[in-house]
Amino acid sequence: MSTNEQTQRSLTPPEIPFTTPQAMVRYVTDTGKILPRKYTGLSAKHQRAVTRTIKHSRNNLLAQ
Repeated sequence: MSTNEQTQRSLTPPEIPFTTPQAMVRYVTDTGKILPRKYTGLSAKHQRAVTRTIKHSRNNLLAQ
């Protein structure tokens, strides 16, 4: 691989922007409740970041 090529990677949970609610769909239920770590499989640090992002999105009326 040359130095000019960049690999495609998915965003980690803390990198998900709050303006994209469709990217957060795997971390919330159909009714909008945040799923616990037990179901998401995230570390505590990533779970807190996801929770902050979802709440930020809700406050800006972007998520359902």
